[in-house]
Amino acid sequence: MLDAIYNSFASLIAYISNFMYSYLLIILLLAVGIYFTIRSKFVQISFFKESIRVVGEKSHEANAISAFEALMVSTASRVGTGNIVGVANAIAIGGYGAIFWMWLIAIVGSATAFVESTLAQIYKKHSPSGGSYGGPSYYIETALKNRPLGIIFSIALIATYAGGFNMLASFNLIDSLSNYGFYQEAFYGNINIIPIIGGAVLALTTAVCLMGKNNRIVKVTGVLVPIMGVTYIIMAVIAMLLNINMLPQVIVNIFKGAFDFKAIFGGAAGFGSSAVMQGVKRGLYSNEAGVGSAPNAAATANVSHPVKQGLVQMLSVFIDTILVCTATAMMCLCTGIEPSEGLKGAPFVQYSLYLTFGNIGPVFITIALLLFAFTTLLGNLFYCEGCLNYIAGHKIKDIHAQIFRALACVVIFIGAQMKFGLVWDLADVLMGIMALINLPVIVILGKTSMLTLKDYMKQKKEGKDPVFKASSIGLKEKTDYWN
Repeated sequence: MLDAIYNSFASLIAYISNFMYSYLLIILLLAVGIYFTIRSKFVQISFFKESIRVVGEKSHEANAISAFEALMVSTASRVGTGNIVGVANAIAIGGYGAIFWMWLIAIVGSATAFVESTLAQIYKKHSPSGGSYGGPSYYIETALKNRPLGIIFSIALIATYAGGFNMLASFNLIDSLSNYGFYQEAFYGNINIIPIIGGAVLALTTAVCLMGKNNRIVKVTGVLVPIMGVTYIIMAVIAMLLNINMLPQVIVNIFKGAFDFKAIFGGAAGFGSSAVMQGVKRGLYSNEAGVGSAPNAAATANVSHPVKQGLVQMLSVFIDTILVCTATAMMCLCTGIEPSEGLKGAPFVQYSLYLTFGNIGPVFITIALLLFAFTTLLGNLFYCEGCLNYIAGHKIKDIHAQIFRALACVVIFIGAQMKFGLVWDLADVLMGIMALINLPVIVILGKTSMLTLKDYMKQKKEGKDPVFKASSIGLKEKTDYWN
């Protein structure tokens, strides 16, 4: 009975996911990204060097979060298990061409990420304890005068990050253990106890880290994310160098596979397995550009001009997809393994590295997934608590916050017990709902972000360190920071 209910629910979610990404989100994501790319005069290219420079600027307030720390929080959420497992799935299901579409979503999505994070900075609020907070819910309420829609967005974010994404991170970590002998032997009757034990340990570890203020999350991710990301990319580069003879053919296959019949239509398997859909899904999942999550971290940064943090968050998309996701793709494909639906997820990456490094390869990926999953969980819950505060009008009691954290940890445990298809489709659907709310909003408010960029460019040409005033762009809404 329970299996029948589970399978029916899984089929429904899969249908919704295919519909959303076939007829809505692919068109919307590309259209919005191209629109802002043109309006900003290719900000992701022309201001790339500037984005690297502003990352190093320090906060001028004692309790405030720096641009770099905000970048690490958003990167902790962006750079996660999806960069390893998600990319492997995209290749396995959609073929080589999925990587091209992942790149395209990242390139045009960088402009979208710039706009939403700039808006978050403009409409951020003062925190009584020092620093600032904000995000899509706040620019929806302040600029559009629509608090109900802001609440709906916050609910969607909490469901996505505390639910869909955290369950997925937990599942991916446990799935990475499935190739080990102890996993196959760890049965109590008909029940494999590894997901139970692993899920419990991950949930409890997350709970310990959540005890305290949000700054603890910031500090932990600020240490783990750079170490994790750099180590992973170094390993990928070594793998590519050891298989350098395969690289030219891999590049050819990526571009060739991006535009053939199967890439566009998915062949006999249908559009759901096409390179386009898989690339868009996994690109969006990995870099989150336009989803409306990163602006919650962007709003916490203490900067002199909103554009600075917009540029920083734009850089995060580059780090996530162009660097980390590409690293995964090349690490796998340069081994010569042909993508197939029979070998996907963590086992695909583990087998690839086994062929290159021997037994150390799968172990490294398991450790990487552990760190990726842990930082993802922390970054996700940082966003959720901000939205929970918004819904409660920043009058939430500590006991209620603790209850939410406990429930979030229970969800992490549940995720470890789920099956491949449902956990991925559920994350995609919830993420899609967020994007369908946030993308039209930032298009409506796009003029404000473009005027803010123009103001920044003007001050830079004058040789100034840009400082923002709302009056300089004729902003009518009162802001906490810029009036």
